[in-house]
Amino acid sequence: MADNKLARKILAWFEHHGRHNLPWQENPTPYRVWVSEIMLQQTQVNTVIPYYQRFMIRFPDVASLARAKQDEILHFWTGLGYYARARNLHRAAREIVQSHQGHFPQTLEGLMALPGIGRSTAGAIFSLAMGQRAVILDGNVKRVLARYHAVTGWPGMVAVQNQLWTLADEHTPAQRVAEYTQAIMDLGATICVRRDPRCESCPLRNSCLASAQGNPNDYPGSRAAKSKPVRKVLFAVLKNQFNEVLLEQRSPNGVWGGLWSFPEHGSDFDIQGWITHDLGLVIEKLDYRPLFRHTFSHFHLDITPVHIQVSSAGDRIRDPGKYCWYHPAKDQRLGMPRPVCQIMQQLET
Repeated sequence: MADNKLARKILAWFEHHGRHNLPWQENPTPYRVWVSEIMLQQTQVNTVIPYYQRFMIRFPDVASLARAKQDEILHFWTGLGYYARARNLHRAAREIVQSHQGHFPQTLEGLMALPGIGRSTAGAIFSLAMGQRAVILDGNVKRVLARYHAVTGWPGMVAVQNQLWTLADEHTPAQRVAEYTQAIMDLGATICVRRDPRCESCPLRNSCLASAQGNPNDYPGSRAAKSKPVRKVLFAVLKNQFNEVLLEQRSPNGVWGGLWSFPEHGSDFDIQGWITHDLGLVIEKLDYRPLFRHTFSHFHLDITPVHIQVSSAGDRIRDPGKYCWYHPAKDQRLGMPRPVCQIMQQLET
């Protein structure tokens, strides 16, 4: 292994400037580290902390998570987005209980065989919770290494990603691996940030190639930009005489898989005919509300809420397993997408 001054400098910086009081650093069991790593994918620490704390109170160990119903898990995940992460957590917890007697696998390969655990997440569990040398390459680490070594190209490209994995392995020390893993993630999250990094406060500034070039914002390379497509939909917000709203459970896969949402239809759908003939409800009032946009990583969703007051509780709905009447003021633990929660809050005011 080459002279590892990067690790030495980061560890020295971490002692005085790193984050030492994050909730998952307290009693860093494989379960607690695993949940935190999954939540932190695509999500910032400050956003994750309150979700993590609530999640740990309700699901303190892998057995309680495995026993829970998916609806309740998605309820505690509501607002974090990327809901496939929560579904994979549930699947992996059940597999750990059923196939591993409730214990996490003790090898990287065993961890990576679980749903939703990739190479970097497995490395984080192995190093942070088990104290074993393992390599991570999350978004923060990619950014630090790409700038330090002036690695060109978008990290999503196989060749670039392989190069970064090689560098990550070279810099991961044999000792103090848990501290190093946290340290390099902290450096990327607090100093070597995505835009306008704080190079003047960075312990690597004198040996960082991007800093020497004066263009750290050029690293890592960006994916070729392309415009996001736009989908237009209607949300049927049906409300009955009991102030309950009709929700539909989405299919397990795809966008918002397994979550409860307002029935969604195309922008030219005959909502009145569907309510009258398919649901068997009587419309008292129908009101199209202003469109609003919800943006995903790969497309925009333009939503037009259609508020409909009906005079029947819908005992003739043909597929009661797919639908439910939900009272916003009651504590029913259902997972719902953020736009649905926003509309729900408007209904309560």
